Amino acid sequence: MPSRTLTGRRAALLLPALVLCSFAVGARASELFVSNEIDDTVTVLNGETYQKIATIPTDQRPRGIFATPDHRYVLVCDGDSSNIDVIDAKTLKVVRRIETGPDPETLAMSPSGDKVYVSNENNALVTVINFATGKSIKQIPVGIEPEGLAVSAHGRTVVVVSETTSMAHFIDTRTWRVVANILVDTRPRIAQFTRDQRYLWVSSEVGGTVSVIDPRTHRILHIINFHIPGVDREYIGPVGVRFTPDGRTAFVALGRANRVAVVDAKTYKVEKYILVGQRPWQIAFSPGHKRLFVVNGLTNDVTIIDVSSEEAVRSVPVGRLPWGIAVIP
Repeated sequence: MPSRTLTGRRAALLLPALVLCSFAVGARASELFVSNEIDDTVTVLNGETYQKIATIPTDQRPRGIFATPDHRYVLVCDGDSSNIDVIDAKTLKVVRRIETGPDPETLAMSPSGDKVYVSNENNALVTVINFATGKSIKQIPVGIEPEGLAVSAHGRTVVVVSETTSMAHFIDTRTWRVVANILVDTRPRIAQFTRDQRYLWVSSEVGGTVSVIDPRTHRILHIINFHIPGVDREYIGPVGVRFTPDGRTAFVALGRANRVAVVDAKTYKVEKYILVGQRPWQIAFSPGHKRLFVVNGLTNDVTIIDVSSEEAVRSVPVGRLPWGIAVIP
């Protein structure tokens, strides 16, 4: 009768698989971090099962939220406390606080992760902070009520949009000077570079449009409009914008229209509207870009969209008035 004992060769072949399995058992799934503006918390969800993992207390009025490039930390702006909570992505605890100046609304980071850019809504400033030390490097005057920030892939350009001034401001990070002010539609909210960096999309909530800008010439090349049968135009308020990895498709959250628009990023044609919760605000992809997570401010939940079918498949409750979302792989 043949022996059931593994030969040395067979054992050697199986060993890597066993090691990988042991890592898989101990590994955590991707996680979603959602800032809840009224509750002063961040809800953490399992990125596969969508079960709640933790509720992290923050300072007052958490809004803009961002994962560091190395995925070690999640940063959240506390608007009424004038600081940033730094959350350890492993322990799910606030490990430090960084002063930002009054009313920080959103934030972004340099590609290297050494600098944090914060929009100070009440002071019409962008504050540049050294992440390691927490010290302010520079404060840059911009338009009234700055909000959404975008950083170019090479890190030499930061764009901030100002709601009341209705402008996109281009900042040169080598001189910390505003090099261009572009008038866009009313109440711009988000700026997002396309994956190839050739264009910048700016969503304007009250104007109901998205402006496509050439970041080299600082000219508006196209304006995207949205028309939803049975929905008054005043309810169509574009906010969050995200692009698929191939750059062919954009998803745009449309606020009180309770829809996410699917846009051909090459022709700018709106191909579809996906019904989600009430007042979809910020959006983010899963690590593999197979799902899109939509934060719904007035229904206090996150809608999960299957990207391939472009259908909403599930909604998951979070805290009250969820504002932003960050994803850790």
